[in-house]
Amino acid sequence: MTDGPEDSRPANERREAAREKALQLRTTQQRKDRRNRVFVTGGIVVGVLAVVAVVAVIIVTAIRPSVPGPANMASDGVVIGSGLKVKQTPSLAADASPIASTPDPSGSVVSIRVYSDYLCALCGDFQRTNGEQLEPLIKNGAVTVELHPIAILTSHSAGTKYSLRAANAAACVANYAPDSFWAFNNALFVKQPEEGSAGLTDAQLKKRVADTGATSLSSIDSCIDDGTYKNWVTSASDRALTGPIPNSSVKQLTVAPLVLVNGKQYTGSLKSSDDFQAFVLQAQGDQYSSTPTPSPVPGKTSTPTPTVKK
Repeated sequence: MTDGPEDSRPANERREAAREKALQLRTTQQRKDRRNRVFVTGGIVVGVLAVVAVVAVIIVTAIRPSVPGPANMASDGVVIGSGLKVKQTPSLAADASPIASTPDPSGSVVSIRVYSDYLCALCGDFQRTNGEQLEPLIKNGAVTVELHPIAILTSHSAGTKYSLRAANAAACVANYAPDSFWAFNNALFVKQPEEGSAGLTDAQLKKRVADTGATSLSSIDSCIDDGTYKNWVTSASDRALTGPIPNSSVKQLTVAPLVLVNGKQYTGSLKSSDDFQAFVLQAQGDQYSSTPTPSPVPGKTSTPTPTVKK
């Protein structure tokens, strides 16, 4: 019994037919192998191109051209004095070193410097506790307040980089509407977003700028949309983190907020205006004790001693 009909062709024909069929099978397999190699090579090329594209984006971002810093922030901060007016300074060239502000040599005007991140809860505590009490002292020239927006919590806002965007917005205000800076700084700590949240949107940031009565709104809005000073904010934050902090013995920023009164670091309660008032008065007393008493100028009244309202 056989498995099928027996091939009656001569042996040589059967061998030739077998070779022909084997050649067909081999040709078919070769074509399939070439097609697979094309697919694999193509996939590799596409993958390589994708990696190259990602690397290119990273490189372009990393070497994004530096831009000049904002006007009125030559010290990396905004100095606010009598009448809540900002001390005007020119915009520094890209990558130029900041120019530290000069403390009052007579010691009659208290210098307060605050380094804050707009997402930092403790920074908000300090500003909400002391902002209202400090305002009249700034207006009448008893103190100057130098505000340094920093972005050290950029990765703590659900991917929106709120710290960086908010500090950029502050720099935009300093550049285009400097005398609204104090009001805008306060506004960012009213209903302050919680750490870990997405923070305010750019539209909400622009709304808070407008609510301060700032001028040049179209320029500020474009500055916020474009992130004009984001690179500068990052550089200024790095300078604070690596130090040294000018006009003080503080080597580098290790806490936020960093509050300096006549160069001395405040480490008291951030929620007690009494504690901060006492520190300000002590710092002023120390300054007076180490500074020669200036000769009185006829017809000129002395600068009032800082007193925080209860």
